Amino acid sequence: MLGFLSARQAGLDDPLRLRRAESTRRVLTLELNQDRDVDRIHGNGINTLDIEVIEGRYMLSGGADGVIVIYDLENSSRKPEYTCKAVCTVGRSSRYVHKFSVETVQWYPHDTGMFVSSSFDKTMKVWDTETLKPAEVFHFEGNVYCHHMSPIARKHSLIAVGTKDPKVQLCDLKSGARIHVLQGHRGEVLSVRWSPRYEHILATASSDSRVRFWDVRKASGSLFTLDQHNGDKSKAASESANTAHNGRVNGLCFTGDGLYLLTTGTDDRMRLWNSSTGENTLVNYGKVANESRKGLKFAVSRGCSPEFVFVPCGSSVAVYALHTGELVTMLRGHYNNVDCCEFHPDYQDLYSGGKDCNILAWVPTPRKPDIEDEGRGEKGEGQAALNPAFEDAWSSGSDED
Repeated sequence: MLGFLSARQAGLDDPLRLRRAESTRRVLTLELNQDRDVDRIHGNGINTLDIEVIEGRYMLSGGADGVIVIYDLENSSRKPEYTCKAVCTVGRSSRYVHKFSVETVQWYPHDTGMFVSSSFDKTMKVWDTETLKPAEVFHFEGNVYCHHMSPIARKHSLIAVGTKDPKVQLCDLKSGARIHVLQGHRGEVLSVRWSPRYEHILATASSDSRVRFWDVRKASGSLFTLDQHNGDKSKAASESANTAHNGRVNGLCFTGDGLYLLTTGTDDRMRLWNSSTGENTLVNYGKVANESRKGLKFAVSRGCSPEFVFVPCGSSVAVYALHTGELVTMLRGHYNNVDCCEFHPDYQDLYSGGKDCNILAWVPTPRKPDIEDEGRGEKGEGQAALNPAFEDAWSSGSDED
């Protein structure tokens, strides 16, 4: 670490190198924090989490009990042991509460005055954070599995919605109306994601085993459909042609730069795709156990070199190296299946929610100072040793910076 600092001070190193190196070290040392609890409010499993990007302070959760909770993640007590308090709740006593399971919650990307939730009660609600009342309610004909707002859009205010209907619904926040549908899937739409790179590009995943890319400015069909065989007809049986997985595709997640898309399916596979060409990169993550009949909420790290993927896997969270497929570690602490996880890029913390009604906080272990080697003076006081995995990860990614 002192080497990084001195090289940066002398102008010999890119300032981002130190930041990425420390971010990588922190992710590689994630462990269950015994000193940080999250208020246990939900009476049933937790399906979805979202941390707002404005301050990185408030987290939303939605549960199978229909309840929505907002937590304050800041340690206002300044004590080592603290609890992330629930600052407000849309509970069962509220007249506006969802009647059935909340499948997705998301903060409005540009401020914390609004958030959106969708539910198996066939509605999507746009909430005023101050009053905890819906400013708008969209009604659908079937269960709502997912929704997503673009994190970067300036020219539109569309919410993409996936329901039991194969048609992807586009709802406009400004007009409060459903303005368009995207037709092409043959099964229920389990996951939708806007590109963090291009505001008009949308990816959708369905129980028909397909993932489609759309440019919502075009009235014609999808741009392309992901093909696990990359067009190799000798490998593709007729039933698996132009499919992303050999089962339901229930999870989508773009990398932070939008260059790659990760997909998960009930064929126990996770795949990494080039989002501009639709090419399967053929990274082998091995068996990624996935028994979810609904959407699977997983996350990708930000600011690391290389990046990591956090995937619910039974009662654990599996951590994979993004580009090599290596299983780095398994985070164990839940008593039942994990359904969602959310990465906090400011602190490299991870939060996971599961059917045990708990939200667990996984935090980096503090850097331990080395004992000063007085005999040879090889390490200065306070300099930390880098574990081999961290050194390998940093050196392999340093050329990218």
